[in-house]
Amino acid sequence: MSGSALESFLASIYVDSEARARFTADPAGEAKRAGLSPQECVVLTRLDRNNLELVARSLSHKRQAKQSARKFTLSQKIWQAVRSFHFWFGR
Repeated sequence: MSGSALESFLASIYVDSEARARFTADPAGEAKRAGLSPQECVVLTRLDRNNLELVARSLSHKRQAKQSARKFTLSQKIWQAVRSFHFWFGR
């Protein structure tokens, strides 16, 4: 199996809470169902579950922060730019 399949599988368990729950319940079975090699399945069974959850939460917070940043309206962005300009270049 290619490295990209392993990367895709890891991405899915980091981002998708349901996939992560299935993986936590049966790591080898989920890896095998994803078409990963026997060696990759063994390695994934050794994956630290606490670190898995930590990385998943971190990625979730980053996605939420990006979504929050996009919620500003155009007028709010313009107002922020004007305030920033006045702060740096005088009043």
